[in-house]
Amino acid sequence: MLLNSSDLPRWRIGEAAKRSGIAAANIRYYEKEQLLSPGVREDNQYRLYTDGDVHRLRFIRLCRAMDMSLDEVRTLLALDGARKADCVAARDTLDTHLGHVRERLAELQALEHELEHLRGQCDGTDSYCHIIEALHAQADEALPETLQGGPAAKRHV
Repeated sequence: MLLNSSDLPRWRIGEAAKRSGIAAANIRYYEKEQLLSPGVREDNQYRLYTDGDVHRLRFIRLCRAMDMSLDEVRTLLALDGARKADCVAARDTLDTHLGHVRERLAELQALEHELEHLRGQCDGTDSYCHIIEALHAQADEALPETLQGGPAAKRHV
């Protein structure tokens, strides 16, 4: 079998990191998570990566920049896009991710309102800070269920 020149291993991990925009430690992590096949090894045990590996790393970086979970990235990487079923699977994956993003937006909007309320408690003219006072008062309240061993807040990443 003849190899295309882009399939030839040629980049050490540092160069693959530079070309992909992903830190070498993250490349090793993605190998461990089986998002990327471990690079072939030279006689001196240095890993070598192909242009295809660098492209795959860029794909992973792009998906992670969109806050996709590793499982979502894994799903998209498994698709080749040549079949109708792949398009449906990609769309379903993005729909699920969009649901996570919308949940997070709602959480962030609630946080924004909470912070605005807290900020409104102090204008800096009193002899003490009402923000710090309010935070200490909240710290004295009972722990929320998520911190008492109850169900943890859902995060998809």
